[in-house]
Amino acid sequence: MSARYRVACLQMECAVGEPSRNIATAVRLARSAARAGARLLVLPELCNSGYVLASRAEAHALAEPVPDGPASSAFLEVCRETGAYLVAGLAERDGADLYSSAVLYGPDGHLGTYRKLHLWNTENLYFEPGDLGVRVVHTEIGRIGLAVCYDAWFPETFRALAAQRADLVAMPVNWVRGPGDAEGSHPAGVTLAIAAATCNGMSIAVADRVGEERGQRFLGASTLVGPRGQLLAPLAGDTDEQVVAAEIDLEAIRSARTWSPYNHLMHDRRTDVYGPLPTGR
Repeated sequence: MSARYRVACLQMECAVGEPSRNIATAVRLARSAARAGARLLVLPELCNSGYVLASRAEAHALAEPVPDGPASSAFLEVCRETGAYLVAGLAERDGADLYSSAVLYGPDGHLGTYRKLHLWNTENLYFEPGDLGVRVVHTEIGRIGLAVCYDAWFPETFRALAAQRADLVAMPVNWVRGPGDAEGSHPAGVTLAIAAATCNGMSIAVADRVGEERGQRFLGASTLVGPRGQLLAPLAGDTDEQVVAAEIDLEAIRSARTWSPYNHLMHDRRTDVYGPLPTGR
């Protein structure tokens, strides 16, 4: 396993109700980034279906089984062709249940699925809350944690991933302007990603989308954060398809939780006061 590799966050515009178009865009960006040397590719939340769904019936029609649906098949083929790993945010259908999921694929197949724990606004009308716990997948490029969008507003998400020794968290998002977002500033999610990376000694790769659906504008600002909270590449803009890519160093990440000879971010936790953390399933 190389200690250094390139991560690419693939910011794209999705079209609600047009999964074939969305998958084609995602595959084009993924192949291009992999050919440019990226080993880990991260796509936005609900990149197969689009986000602003009109009804549960529409959500059901646009969702797909994992890993047997068309988006999964296309992304698995990209991984087999290029040797890269890919995380995509998908509308997942499991029988009658629907989930906003982050799915990890690799050269050898489907490696893991995480179902979004914290549902934002009208997502509660279409999706079930996640039922698979907090997920870290061990791969040849390190320990990859998975989270989705609104999960970032709950620091327990990242701390539970850190408790499972995640090196990097891949986070598909669909950021919209919310109570924490001031006009003219970067999305509040960027601040939360920086804080979570710093407090947990991990890298966080955020892939957002751009464009407008049914009157809802998306904020872009895809980003890659290092384990000391540093931006490893400039934030993406808020209107254009863009690839945000940078190299991460696993050795630097794995030493980032040690702050001094007397301080370690995980060992210093006062579990005698506030209890242990769940470590997922």
